[in-house]
Amino acid sequence: MPPQQSAQTSAQVPAQRASQRTPSARGGRLRTRAAATTVWYLRLIAVLNVVAVVSLPFRQEVNEHNTGRITLHPRYAHHSGQFFTPYLATAGLVSAALAIFFALVMRRRKRAAWVANLLLAGPLFALYVLALTQHEYRTHLFNWVSAGLTGLFVAALLIGRREFNAVGDPSNPKLALAVGAGGVVVAGGLGTLLVDATNKLPGATLPDEIAYTLLRGISVGPLADHVDAVHAPRWVDILLNIALAAAFCLVLYACFRSPRGRRLLSADDEERLRALLDKHGARDSLGYFALRRDKGVIFSPSGKAAITYRVIGAVSLASGDPIGDPEAWPGAIDAWLAEARRHAWTPAVMGASEEAGTVYARHGLDALELGDEAIVDIGDFTLDGRAMRVVRQAHNRVRRAGYTVRIRRHEDIPADEMALLIDRADHWRDGTTERGFSMALGRLGDPADGRCVMLECRDAEDVPRALLSFVPWGEHGLSLDLMRRDRDCENGLMEYMVVELLLQAKDLGIRRVSLNFAMFRSVFERGSRLGAGPVLRLWRSVLTFFSRWWQIESLYRANAKYRPVWEPRFLLFAKSSDIPRIGLASARAEGFLTLPTLLAGRSAPPPP
Repeated sequence: MPPQQSAQTSAQVPAQRASQRTPSARGGRLRTRAAATTVWYLRLIAVLNVVAVVSLPFRQEVNEHNTGRITLHPRYAHHSGQFFTPYLATAGLVSAALAIFFALVMRRRKRAAWVANLLLAGPLFALYVLALTQHEYRTHLFNWVSAGLTGLFVAALLIGRREFNAVGDPSNPKLALAVGAGGVVVAGGLGTLLVDATNKLPGATLPDEIAYTLLRGISVGPLADHVDAVHAPRWVDILLNIALAAAFCLVLYACFRSPRGRRLLSADDEERLRALLDKHGARDSLGYFALRRDKGVIFSPSGKAAITYRVIGAVSLASGDPIGDPEAWPGAIDAWLAEARRHAWTPAVMGASEEAGTVYARHGLDALELGDEAIVDIGDFTLDGRAMRVVRQAHNRVRRAGYTVRIRRHEDIPADEMALLIDRADHWRDGTTERGFSMALGRLGDPADGRCVMLECRDAEDVPRALLSFVPWGEHGLSLDLMRRDRDCENGLMEYMVVELLLQAKDLGIRRVSLNFAMFRSVFERGSRLGAGPVLRLWRSVLTFFSRWWQIESLYRANAKYRPVWEPRFLLFAKSSDIPRIGLASARAEGFLTLPTLLAGRSAPPPP
């Protein structure tokens, strides 16, 4: 083939491939835009409904003062019932709540929400088209606009149908029916009693009051004015609408909540994870915490890597780095993200290292530095020197008070002694909630965790006063898991125990120890330096203020005294708008926040 012809052929190949991809690419963009259009329509309708609820009472109060009772405006009295509005456009908080919830779940591409909208809007559009064939309806321009907007919404639903593929929880319909029945009975019953107590007209029957209550729950407009025997104050109408709207919100939440399932880490999953940790556990100090049994796990197609996670409030929350061979990490990340998309979960990773964060970023996640992990290299640790004077003095003071530390593997502790230590740990716990998720194992004394290391501290009278538990970090490392102490013990006891471990670590074959995580450490360090900018100083002041209630600065100071190496840890997320939701899920996972049962739901991953 001549060179010129070869060059032309080579140039034509990309053009042909581009032309072949064009229809598919255009179709994909059209579906995406159509799906986004449905969301924006629902948002706009929600705003209009709320505005109507706020403005309508004022206009009708004017009529009430002028005529002595609430009536329709004369302009609408002659044409009553001949107008219709676009899909979900009513003057009521129930419709506003429905539009808001639909907008939220449609944004997350829930298939059930798409079906529900199509079943509601499709027949309504057909009814509008049929109505426009009649003279009394087609003479009004507003009816044509309403039918057109409803038709466009239905068309957008049909065009973007492939975008809505997130599945729901199979138990949602039953729960929604139960919540709906209970909500209508409670809100309707209380509302009927309120209407009976405030009705200004005589002769109303119980069915009249119930009908008025339910109609006012739908709309604060003239819909309930057809019940002639009831005339309640405007504030009662608004309360009825708010009450039924609140009940309706609970029904919608129960109907469209993301699946959570019941399956936790199985024995087979744990065995496979331990095999991966035996080969690659030295890479990440948080790797052993993947064995928490309140997590689920998803493996890469090759089985050489895995990600453990927990679903909380529709957030798929992973922690630390993926387990296993780094070359297989992308496969595990792809599988985890695909499962999150399938269930409309928000993906997030807490405490990832910089290496793992880089891999996650290649899969579309963004990173935010959370803080730093304190890692002490045993070969470099010493109590000598002026910088270690405070630690050295505290260590010597506690030792002179007669305290001793015993260091053993869990598997070397007799069962009766371990039972005593577990009882003491529960007794010394601050509160009833076991805290920790990303850097805590969540159990103590399990036979499967025999390689963990226990530090037991006793006073001069041989009474247990504190304990520390560390999980394995590969063959030659330890990572802090649990810290418990008697509140009445000597001050500086924890520092004494940590120093004892660092001094005796070589005898255990330990080369490095991971201590606590210091959130926003760099802010405290750089914010106190000479020449720090005003924004950094302000941020440091804010964190210092909140440190009065949460251990933010104190954890940094407590770790810094051992002169560790600081390793940054990151939060990974898909969208910045998801950060508040992720923060709430993280607070629940770590045990700092507890929600009511209905709002919290189940927090385990679903069955496959």
